[in-house]
Amino acid sequence: MFRLLVLASAAALRPRPTTRLFAEPKTGPGIQVPRNVLGGDLECCCADVRGSGIGTGYYRDGHCSTGQDDEGRHTVCIEATAEFLEFSAAVGNDLSVPNPQWMFPGVMPGDQWCLCAARYAQACQAGKQPKIHLARTHERTLDVVPLEVLMANGVDAAEAEAQVEKVDEQRQKIEGLFKNVVGEE
Repeated sequence: MFRLLVLASAAALRPRPTTRLFAEPKTGPGIQVPRNVLGGDLECCCADVRGSGIGTGYYRDGHCSTGQDDEGRHTVCIEATAEFLEFSAAVGNDLSVPNPQWMFPGVMPGDQWCLCAARYAQACQAGKQPKIHLARTHERTLDVVPLEVLMANGVDAAEAEAQVEKVDEQRQKIEGLFKNVVGEE
């Protein structure tokens, strides 16, 4: 029993893997511009999963950023549900199992996590998709999932609709100004 306590104490003293909690997504060569599916700045999905010190995203910076090294396109900020996690495990990707080698704490219901766009599309086709955060989902997701599908599953859909309407109004004003300038020449 004493040996077991010593081993447990030694494990508790080992530093756990951590990332710096970034206010901004990682930038650099090969990393896509951090824009969300609505055209705005990409917001943080989760920079500290369940107090682990680990951020979500391919770069573990808390953002669903992507770049040339991210073959899976971890671009969709989901709110995990038990139903989705069961589905993901059933199709060969058990996200609930931690993998410290990849600084992966495992995903539990309620966690916000950057999911691969193709897995999200697969979950949508099966009717098992979790809700997402549109302002936290990278625009490259649109290469795989249409905006209408994302909007239908957005927890922030009302805010997104208001933002889209505002942008459309601004676009119409600019088009009107352009028509006036072109018409005068």
